[in-house]
Amino acid sequence: MISNIPLMVVPLVVFNLVVAGLVGGGGADPWATELYSMHMFSGGIWRMTLGDLMLVLSLALLFFEIMKSTRTSNTSVIDHLLSIFVFVAFLVEFLLVPSASHSLFFILLAMAFFDILAGFAVSLRSAGRDVNFR
Repeated sequence: MISNIPLMVVPLVVFNLVVAGLVGGGGADPWATELYSMHMFSGGIWRMTLGDLMLVLSLALLFFEIMKSTRTSNTSVIDHLLSIFVFVAFLVEFLLVPSASHSLFFILLAMAFFDILAGFAVSLRSAGRDVNFR
């Protein structure tokens, strides 16, 4: 049952915790908080912000979510349905909550949408292989 929980709910919860000030930096834009900087051989400076880290971790979760969509079982329908609910939660929050009108949140919203598209595309593709004509 726990494997049916969509992984994209993690970025949604983490975003809300950081915006509420319970986790992470403070200030006007907590996502601009610099976590790490490194001098490159080119002479430039590479900076990792909290928002960049959130995107990288969310992309990793999206990868695992797409891998989960390759399962061909009865529970995959429940997984797709829960992913749709997560996307709707992202969309409603983006449209109605002022602190969610952030480019990072929009990218997370797009990732949740691509999770749904990829899940259905993989399921339809694998279902087409299961059809036998005699």
